[in-house]
Amino acid sequence: MSELILASTPEDATALHTAEAHHAGLAGELAGRVKMLLTAVDRDPGAAEKIHAGLVAFCDRSLLPHAAAEEAALYPAARRIPEARLLVESLIGEHRCLTTLVRALRAAPGPADAAADARALQVLFEEHLAKENGLVLPLLAMKPDVSLAQLLVTMHHLLANEPTTDEPRDAHHEEGHDMDEQRTGERGGCGGVCGCGGGREDDEPQLDVRDVPHAIRHATVFGALDAVPSGTAMVLVAPHDPLPLLAQIEERSPGVFSVEYLERGPAAWRLRLSHR
Repeated sequence: MSELILASTPEDATALHTAEAHHAGLAGELAGRVKMLLTAVDRDPGAAEKIHAGLVAFCDRSLLPHAAAEEAALYPAARRIPEARLLVESLIGEHRCLTTLVRALRAAPGPADAAADARALQVLFEEHLAKENGLVLPLLAMKPDVSLAQLLVTMHHLLANEPTTDEPRDAHHEEGHDMDEQRTGERGGCGGVCGCGGGREDDEPQLDVRDVPHAIRHATVFGALDAVPSGTAMVLVAPHDPLPLLAQIEERSPGVFSVEYLERGPAAWRLRLSHR
């Protein structure tokens, strides 16, 4: 059964879907990065430091600018809707809480100190997006005197021209995110396809997506992979053979990750994804 979308125009119905998909991507990437940090803190402190830096960089590059663009483009229009006014004020307050948590992440002396703030950030952000997806965006889409499609165009324009933060990007170097620029000089070896088990699985972070909502599952994997430093690997646990996901990973980052099946069902598929 198809999902019922209430919108004043077909363009706004499409815009609503687009905004929800973008939110799913942000939530998924954040969830993947936080999961990798929490796992690496106990298993690999050296990798955890890089993952911590990458998480801060993601917040500076994507999460905080997204919140600022919403306040500039979406929230003023929503505030003019009487039934949304108090909700928008509470969402702005949540933006301040998100900013505070990111500041705490940035100031944390080490990954273990940042772990609690990272998890709190994930929970708050997911609850925040649920309110926007379930209340604010539908209200805007249904108003005939408001163009959600145009509001999103304005928001994306702001994102394209907005400096991320006053923090220098180089201070938060992120190996996973920069992997597209590092495709040359790949490491040798079997590439993880011969089944030799060329890695210590017990020391590798594991991402189990069987309980991750389907809408953000692929984005969660992408976020986790972006946090895998070059020369290391993570183990992915999926409810089925993730062939479409593997094709998307290769399309997104050609030649960057090798794949080794550790278990092929029936209850779970376990794969080692190695960042060359």
